[in-house]
Amino acid sequence: MNKSGLTYQDFKNDPSKLRVYKLQNGFTVYLAVNKDEPKIETRIAVRAGSNYDPKDNTGLAHYLEHMLFKGTKKFGTLDWESEEKYLSELSDLFELHRKEKDPAKKRAIYREIDRISVKASDYAIANEYDKMAESIGAEKTNAHTWYEETVFKDQIPSSEIERWAVLESERFSSLVLRLFHTELETVYEEFNRAQDNDSRKKLYQTLEGLFPKHPYGQQTTIGKAEHLKNPSMKAIHDFFDTYYVPENMAVILVGDLDFDKTIDILAQTFGKYKYGKIVHPELPVEKPLKNPVVKEVFGPASESVYVAFRTPPLRNQKAIVLVKLIDKILSNFQAGLFDLHLNQQQKLQRAVSFTLLQNDYGVHFLDGYPLLGQSLEEVKDLMLGELERIKKGDFDDWMLPAIIKDIELKRLKDFESNEELAEAFTDAFVHNLSWQEVIDQVAIMKNISKKDVMEFASKNYGKNYVVTYKRKGVDPHISKVENPKITPVNLNRGKQSGFMKDF
Repeated sequence: MNKSGLTYQDFKNDPSKLRVYKLQNGFTVYLAVNKDEPKIETRIAVRAGSNYDPKDNTGLAHYLEHMLFKGTKKFGTLDWESEEKYLSELSDLFELHRKEKDPAKKRAIYREIDRISVKASDYAIANEYDKMAESIGAEKTNAHTWYEETVFKDQIPSSEIERWAVLESERFSSLVLRLFHTELETVYEEFNRAQDNDSRKKLYQTLEGLFPKHPYGQQTTIGKAEHLKNPSMKAIHDFFDTYYVPENMAVILVGDLDFDKTIDILAQTFGKYKYGKIVHPELPVEKPLKNPVVKEVFGPASESVYVAFRTPPLRNQKAIVLVKLIDKILSNFQAGLFDLHLNQQQKLQRAVSFTLLQNDYGVHFLDGYPLLGQSLEEVKDLMLGELERIKKGDFDDWMLPAIIKDIELKRLKDFESNEELAEAFTDAFVHNLSWQEVIDQVAIMKNISKKDVMEFASKNYGKNYVVTYKRKGVDPHISKVENPKITPVNLNRGKQSGFMKDF
């Protein structure tokens, strides 16, 4: 029994032997043991991504992700009390900058932001988090923001679990927007790269057509140019205070660990956070699509076409299982209908099927690439033709059980990988699924008949799609963000905070 007195939930027929705990302050903890090597795969997941960005502050969740590598009141600083005064002044200046409409006055305010930022940097220490992570042998240190999540990742030696917990629990204990305006350069560069990425543009246009009201289609994770150029430190702090609370966060550890010792360590570190009640925003509900929506994007990359259908939400487990089966019947890189009838017979260059499944809605994409001289419209029709086969049951009876068997075998293989298992636990947490629901998906699949698939396809795959043609040509809508002139800041690389010395 652990010293913290915490109980756990386990699950039937679970090859991962997962234990899910709740710390007293509401933090969720996923622990699974794999002794194959002395390492632990770690995730810290937050149920908040770009869906929750304010409409006038898109890109905020992603920018916050970047700032959580900059330190806290205890590390990343030589003198927090002195630094805090300048950061408070900068926050006020950024609010003035956002509200000012006169271009000349905006530039003057930004010059003042730049001047104060240099003064604040006298107290900042760059890269202390990275140095401490490296000192415990952390590998694969990274993070990502998506529509419904922000996730921080590491792989650590199992002997360093205690120091990892000390570092990470301190990292999320307070938000300090240190070296704020210099990090804008990195975010601007990400935004500008996205403007040149034809695949992203095709995705964004497709989602905009599928979701004319919902944030899935109305705001991208990277954010809009006008918002990136007018950031708000205050809004980022508000977002952090609202969503980075124990009830909305999870620690996920998979690897060479001891259940009782590990949960005690987490209770002594992450368990010290104050409880915070979380209220998720109500997001718009979309009306059903009744007719195809046509989109076009232009760029230098090869031509291609998306046909995309809106699917039910992840909580509708039977519907999602049917979507997954239809996806694999179409495309599994061996014997799917696209593979057999389109790719292998060279009726087009390539066609694939894949899904993006989320909390409120999902998307099923058909992605096609033409032969030389072939029209994108023909590629679209060929792909939709294979969907018609499914509606009519024009596919071999062996396909469905074979696909389910392949899914089952892949899942068992994934459960042997710490990284894949950590990702699966993360997805379950982010999407509000119990681990039992995830385990039971294969059992649900085994009860699905060919008739079920035909009926679902007939009901859900009609004219309710968005088609996006990615054509070669000049994109007239590219809007890049120009980096402002920034005075080099002080990084104090050879110095250490008191926290780092103790660490």
